[in-house]
Amino acid sequence: MRKTTISSRSRRLAAAAVALGSCLALGVPAGGAAAAPADPVPTVFFGDSYTANFGVSPVNNTDSERGWCFQATENYPTVAARRLKNKDITLDVKSDVSCGGALVEHFWQEQQLPFGAGTLSAQQDALKADTRLVVGGMGGNTLGFTSILKQCSDKLRQPSLLPGEPVDPDQPAGECKDFFESQDGKAWLDYKLDQAEGDLDQMLQRTSYFAPDAERVLVGYPRLVPKNTTKCLTAAPGQTELPFADVPQDALPILDAVQKRLDDRMKQVAADNGADFVDLYAATGSNTACDGANRGIGGLLENSKLTLFDQPIPWYAHPNEKGRDIQAKHVADKIETVLNR
Repeated sequence: MRKTTISSRSRRLAAAAVALGSCLALGVPAGGAAAAPADPVPTVFFGDSYTANFGVSPVNNTDSERGWCFQATENYPTVAARRLKNKDITLDVKSDVSCGGALVEHFWQEQQLPFGAGTLSAQQDALKADTRLVVGGMGGNTLGFTSILKQCSDKLRQPSLLPGEPVDPDQPAGECKDFFESQDGKAWLDYKLDQAEGDLDQMLQRTSYFAPDAERVLVGYPRLVPKNTTKCLTAAPGQTELPFADVPQDALPILDAVQKRLDDRMKQVAADNGADFVDLYAATGSNTACDGANRGIGGLLENSKLTLFDQPIPWYAHPNEKGRDIQAKHVADKIETVLNR
């Protein structure tokens, strides 16, 4: 496998500028707000299934194709806005375009919905000249985290609603640790991390172009795997499956390391673009999928609150209601800080 890298940040930023046009540089905000505004703040939420809070019921837009985004009526943007309202900070949420399965590129490209349900317009279309706050998170699907999970699990390789294929289906799931530490698997990870970072760069620059006066808050992912992976060898209360099903224990640190690397890339991209970052990975070490009653992440094959065709849909390692509330708290706290500085 030929390793592809982005050789320098300047080259990547230059490429993004070419894609957006030379006027992009004029869209960088001149500064932050002086204080939390008394008037409602025109706000747009964007993102993937972790912003939509896949697995939490009920879902929005069940009468349209957007129902296939599995965006929870009570997702963290909704809960965060309510928390802020209690502090006399009102978000005028113009759009929440978060959608399960979204890649970073779907910020500027149409997204194909599953089962031929149709297409959604680019998420950036929700941004307007008067938008003052843009909040959300993406990157995990561009990284290919479901492919990583399927590389490590025979159960997840079976037909299911979980999209994606294993990175290399010819390699046994039980040997995924060796695969991702070998030349081909390691090169694939490095390439995908570079791709996610480059796309996030372009996404944040596009927010500056289409909403030049908006504060931008990039939200990271909550931690999935604890430092002590022996906790993952016990099923959660009321469950029979282990939190990570048949993923080998020696592969769990690999999953955690990949997530930490993505978190670090997201944090750096936000800093480089003058955006704010919500580091959920650092804040959720005691609420992983393996933390039993305290888990903020539903286990891979643990039934979520959703059903499809009268069958329960697993969480597939997404935030449960407790995890959603943790996301909402940290996002609301960051928004409050941003609007008050």
